[in-house]
Amino acid sequence: MTPEQKAEIEAARADPQPTLRAVSEGMEAHLYRAHEVLDHGFVRVIDYMGDDAAITQAARVSYGRGTKAVSNDEGLIRYLMRHWHSTPFEMCEIKLHVKLPVFVARQWIRHRTANVNEYSARYSILDREFYIPAEDDLAAQSVTNNQGRGEALTGEEAARVLDWLREDSTRAYDHYEAMISQEGQQGLARELARMNLPANIYTQWYWKVDLHNLFHFLRLRADAHAQMEIRVYAEAMCKIVADWVPLAYQAFEDYRLGGAQLSAKGVECVRRMLKGEEVTQETSGMSKGEWREFMGVVDA
Repeated sequence: MTPEQKAEIEAARADPQPTLRAVSEGMEAHLYRAHEVLDHGFVRVIDYMGDDAAITQAARVSYGRGTKAVSNDEGLIRYLMRHWHSTPFEMCEIKLHVKLPVFVARQWIRHRTANVNEYSARYSILDREFYIPAEDDLAAQSVTNNQGRGEALTGEEAARVLDWLREDSTRAYDHYEAMISQEGQQGLARELARMNLPANIYTQWYWKVDLHNLFHFLRLRADAHAQMEIRVYAEAMCKIVADWVPLAYQAFEDYRLGGAQLSAKGVECVRRMLKGEEVTQETSGMSKGEWREFMGVVDA
């Protein structure tokens, strides 16, 4: 972030306001502060609503006497998470300011359950900032996953790729600036000139979402199979959410991030294995891909 942006954030944090609404002490520590991600990106909390108590309060209104068997808030939250009762989690919301590469934003925007307002390159000029991967993050195409990475690039090939990424990004932005310049020419409209910019240029947006849909986002994007460049944002957000709603996050971590879902065939295979039967892919009724994923869960 620029020194001006940092000064603005510190000024906001230095001027707290009294409130009668529910406050999460863990989240208060994150308000406005930018958590750096990648080489130029960040995530920062602009506002939030609710806490763990908001979840249980909504659940008890919804289920009434049915919750009397649940002895405490933690137990109730774990029950809700375990049985996929999502509505009470929608009572909490968060608004984030995110700076991210455009190609990451295009993955992120597929989660259509949030409110988004993005920096507009139609009337504003994008900064000369590009995501350039660390050499360790350059990898070849995976031979088993069409949308994943395989072995790391090394030596001259890795150096050549990094040089091209830097050169192409710089050249595209130079031409962008030249096209919109009005010195000695009319200057191309910004909404047209932006088409020349690479997908690794940084954009920014405000992203507001309820906790239920945020958990869905994190379950997919904090997963080891997610692309690294979006996963690091999800991991930064996980730390924020863990401080905001610790009971809900613990349940989410246990049942979603750390849990596993089995098909009916998978459950049947586990039962057969527990009885001492030797089960193979050929006798499981699963495809090779299903069996590989199943064994990834049950094979210690």
